[in-house]
Amino acid sequence: MQFPVHIPFIEQLGLELHSLGDGESDLRVDLTDAHMNAWSVAHGGVIMTLLDAAMAHAARSIHRDQPDFGPGVVTIEMKTSFMRPGEGKLRAAGKLLHRTATLAFCEGSIFGGDGKLCAHATGTFKYMRAVPGRDRSLKVLPQA
Repeated sequence: MQFPVHIPFIEQLGLELHSLGDGESDLRVDLTDAHMNAWSVAHGGVIMTLLDAAMAHAARSIHRDQPDFGPGVVTIEMKTSFMRPGEGKLRAAGKLLHRTATLAFCEGSIFGGDGKLCAHATGTFKYMRAVPGRDRSLKVLPQA
């Protein structure tokens, strides 16, 4: 499945979107050497990026019926807990817990190739149409 918006950093990391809708998302990444830390397991930054992207996409999934995929989201805060090393093909499950007109409260979980929970996060996201003070809007990709 194609990501609905162009995010170069997400593409560079090789994240894949597997499902999106009804306040939920499923993202995956097949770890390579470029994703590893000194112990040959997923770097914490990769884990946190995967969690952030999963939660943000869950927050936006309720706007899929809008022509421009609705407003974008920016991360306001995020709290992450690491339970075990990330190894193999990682799966991130994002879920929208609650929303207001301007904020989304989400959670995300990362599961390792063995299906065990590796990390969990909660996050708050702000719905936005454009970056304040800039002439920039989201680069929404055409849906296939």
